[in-house]
Amino acid sequence: ALIFSDEASFRQDSTLHATWSRVAHPPEVPVTGERKSIKILGAVELQHSRFLYQRDQVFNAQTYLAFLQRQIAPRYRRQGAILIQDNASYHKNETVWVWFRDNRHWLEVKPLPAYSPQFNPAERLWQHTRKNGTHNRSFLTLDELDRTLTRVFGEMQSHPQTICPYLQPFL
Repeated sequence: ALIFSDEASFRQDSTLHATWSRVAHPPEVPVTGERKSIKILGAVELQHSRFLYQRDQVFNAQTYLAFLQRQIAPRYRRQGAILIQDNASYHKNETVWVWFRDNRHWLEVKPLPAYSPQFNPAERLWQHTRKNGTHNRSFLTLDELDRTLTRVFGEMQSHPQTICPYLQPFL
């Protein structure tokens, strides 16, 4: 299996994006002024358009390792996988690399070139999430944002055909 991992933060305050409206009637999106966000560790397996994710409080070596152990290892340990990841500092953490070394019999890890998000299909899924869930919306609470993300991610997991067009250029 070919798997790409990535992380994204989704902010509670409004993210405005281009949209259609009647002339002289621009849409109004309330702003809460909140700076809170939800952090998501995610991965996409290209062949089956499978999206895996985990919500966490921070991005660091411990949360990344927990994501690998909970989401990646149980699904791919038997068949084997190639994991492609960006160059986040916690991906290079010694604890993470010890885990990679201990699991090299089923997992091969490859880095993306530095500063090249265009080569990571997971980035397209974050765009899909923002387009279909968070852009031009106001979330009064983090729970509202969390429910929206859960809905969008759930749709991507239950109906992988919806994300196939985003992944097609990488196949």
